[in-house]
Amino acid sequence: MFKYIIKRIFIFLPTIFIISLLTFMLSVSVPGDPVEQMLSSNTESGSVQNALASEQAYIKKRQELGLDLPVFYFSISNEATPKDLHLIPKKFHRNNLSRLIAQYGNWTLIDKYYQSIKQLEFATLETKRDSANGDAIIAIKDNIYQLYINDNNNVIQSSISKIQNQTKKDSSLLAINKALLTVKNNYQELRDNPTPIKYKTPTIHWYGTQCQYHQWITKFMKGDFGISYKDGRPVKSVLLDAVRWTVILSIISIILTYLISIPLGVVSAAKKGSKTDQTISTILFLLYSLPSFWVATLLIMFFGGGDFLNWFPAYGVGQIESGMSFMEKFGIRAYHLVLPLICYTYGSLAYISRQMRGAMVDTLSQDYIRTARAKGLNQRTILWKHAFKNSLLPIITLFASVFPLAVSGAIVLEIIFSIPGMGKLAYDALVARNYPIVYSVVMFSAILTLVGFLVADILYALVDPRISYNKK
Repeated sequence: MFKYIIKRIFIFLPTIFIISLLTFMLSVSVPGDPVEQMLSSNTESGSVQNALASEQAYIKKRQELGLDLPVFYFSISNEATPKDLHLIPKKFHRNNLSRLIAQYGNWTLIDKYYQSIKQLEFATLETKRDSANGDAIIAIKDNIYQLYINDNNNVIQSSISKIQNQTKKDSSLLAINKALLTVKNNYQELRDNPTPIKYKTPTIHWYGTQCQYHQWITKFMKGDFGISYKDGRPVKSVLLDAVRWTVILSIISIILTYLISIPLGVVSAAKKGSKTDQTISTILFLLYSLPSFWVATLLIMFFGGGDFLNWFPAYGVGQIESGMSFMEKFGIRAYHLVLPLICYTYGSLAYISRQMRGAMVDTLSQDYIRTARAKGLNQRTILWKHAFKNSLLPIITLFASVFPLAVSGAIVLEIIFSIPGMGKLAYDALVARNYPIVYSVVMFSAILTLVGFLVADILYALVDPRISYNKK
């Protein structure tokens, strides 16, 4: 058994590596700029000093998040793309530069064109704004933004023409016109001197361990899951606050589910085809067919202070005051979790009890059960001593899904009952595009799924000695 566990753990490692790789690639491929999401200031407005200060803040935050590093250990690229393109701070700028590289392949002239756009932006910011040129400067800034993000020739030419028309309206905009002329000339030079062969020549850039993935996975293994984009808190702290509620609800719900559904499944199998079996099956299928969000709404309406009874709190987990005893705290928590636990539990009863019933029916038809009956053993002994243990394998298989559920939680129920668990946290993180939290939840779910399979395999061997892993 010990050798088998070690072997399975070694098999888990490449699986975890592939999952972490997919998770990380998703995190770097999602739309939006996490740095701009974290910075509340507008980096595109104000004077030159404000713009430079904002850019420095942007670069500093980007370095703190490790986004100034290459994505992976190596990249398969082309001769036209520079090895250090990732050092361009703005994500939208990098994307546009990559498209220009694909079109023209001449990085030297592309970089010259890009730098001239930045000089044009600084010239615009340095221009003193007054009532006469205010609208023109705003229009020029909008068109400079288009130059930063567009590689289409028509859009670029149109933006240059619009800026040129604005600069003709006021003599205070002459400095902008001069910088614009440089942009125009550099762009034309780029169009006249393409080197597409460089873009078609493949090359490999090696970065070593100084890359985002290596930093991310090593920190993850040390328990550092990054920073929440929403409030700047460590993701580890946010997860710990949420996971306890989901784990508490999941574990209590699982215990209740197994305690209720297993006896029901055994009784149904023992009385197969009887009215008892039919009644149990009907009630369980009826419960299974009811959507949990609908049942949660009914429970709140009927028992949570709606139009009928006000027996239980409908929202939250209760307020704990300082100085309360353990039993007082326990009472408040239990009082608030009654309705959520009912919703967590009822839906699983039918599924697990039917699995238990099917396994028991199959076991009760075996020869050794008939032999036990021929020996005169009573029904209770046959059911619980001889048949029950050999019918647990399907139930153990279901147990493998317990661990990921403990992390991901029931998103809908946690939202309806305002429970600050993992499900609600994951939903809020998705809405807010708080990806470090989302991907940490994904990673933990994957890891705990593998742990669940390992635990299920161990339980198989404990329940059924015929299953031996030593020879595998």
